[in-house]
Amino acid sequence: MTVSDALRDRRSCRSFADRPLAPGLLAGLVDRARRTPTAGNCQGVEFLVLEGNDVATYWETTLTAERRVDFPWPGLLVAPALVVPWGVPDRYVARYAEADKARAGLGDSSDDWSVPYWLTDAAFAAMALQLLAVEEGLGCCFFGLFDHETAVAERFNVPEGARAVGTIALGHPDPTSARVSGSVGRGRRPLDEVLHRGAW
Repeated sequence: MTVSDALRDRRSCRSFADRPLAPGLLAGLVDRARRTPTAGNCQGVEFLVLEGNDVATYWETTLTAERRVDFPWPGLLVAPALVVPWGVPDRYVARYAEADKARAGLGDSSDDWSVPYWLTDAAFAAMALQLLAVEEGLGCCFFGLFDHETAVAERFNVPEGARAVGTIALGHPDPTSARVSGSVGRGRRPLDEVLHRGAW
């Protein structure tokens, strides 16, 4: 499978089969996904990997029993694994305080960064993880944490200051599920609407 194949085949899977992942598969996927570029080679992206009871704990933290009654994607809750990529700003500030990066003026505080590259880099890793999952024949779904980020951080002892870009559900797609998102019908915008040559 090529990268183009994985991009073409990647879809947001919202219904998973009740089937565990092969031992070591998830660690291998994260090991490859962590190789995406990071600003200054900070390597400031870390992964909260949840399997087994930890998955149930995640959903207890982010989706109340009342909300589950009308939750449109119950098959999402069956995913055997969740991965939350976190960007760690302190690693970026420390790296840019080093002699070879000090001229950038970003080594004093994360407030000095007009673009929070810890989130950019965590998003790179999240995309890579999804493409690697597709390559393995797995389903995946990236979704935002929104106002649950702090609760998840507290529940799973994430260091203070770390920021999550979202959560990725991973597992084997449920072949019996026919429900698709309403967003699928939007299609892709034509290339000439998104490609600007020389000027906007």
